Amino acid sequence: MAAFLHGFLLSLSLCMDLGLVNIVTLRISLSRNATAAFFLGLGSVVGDLVYFALAVMGATALLGSRPVRLGLWIFGTITLLVLAIRAVREVLHPKMLAMDGKLPDSKGGLAKLFVTGVGLALASPSAILWFAAVGGSVIASYGSPDGDNRRTFLFFAAGFALAGVAWAAAFAYGAAALKHWLGWRLAKGLSFASALLFLYFAADVFVRGLREFR
Repeated sequence: MAAFLHGFLLSLSLCMDLGLVNIVTLRISLSRNATAAFFLGLGSVVGDLVYFALAVMGATALLGSRPVRLGLWIFGTITLLVLAIRAVREVLHPKMLAMDGKLPDSKGGLAKLFVTGVGLALASPSAILWFAAVGGSVIASYGSPDGDNRRTFLFFAAGFALAGVAWAAAFAYGAAALKHWLGWRLAKGLSFASALLFLYFAADVFVRGLREFR
């Protein structure tokens, strides 16, 4: 259960970033309905899982090298701290949610929205940065599906995936139900939660690395 919870919280630290996917999901929820936004969110979960798998495969091939592990530890810790600082800044200066632009495939069916969500997740700069840092440090530390800790890894991966689905549902349907609360309050709340999660994982990565390299 610890691995499942860790994977769940790790996924939330990605989901709560006020990036491309969340903004488009929010706009679709307001302009169409919660179900349409949810399907776009589900697509983004698939995109995140693609990066998750790539992080695992890349890490398993490289982690045999001590210099690589040391570099990933330093890079991961620094990047997580940078992301935390950015989230704190957004708490102090919340982003304005630009919802007046053109929605990608906003008139398409649910399948098209799902595919759009996959593409948005794969193209999101914040997601790429997040996986470059966390994928090489936190995710890789749990091994691989065919490793010695297979059961632990599967629980970790299940928690990661479930959190993405839960966030997609909560964000899409919550936005539709609480439209009058959106705007700077939503941005500030997401940024604050992101900052706490990034700080937690920065500390977790640092402590794990310190135990190995001291």
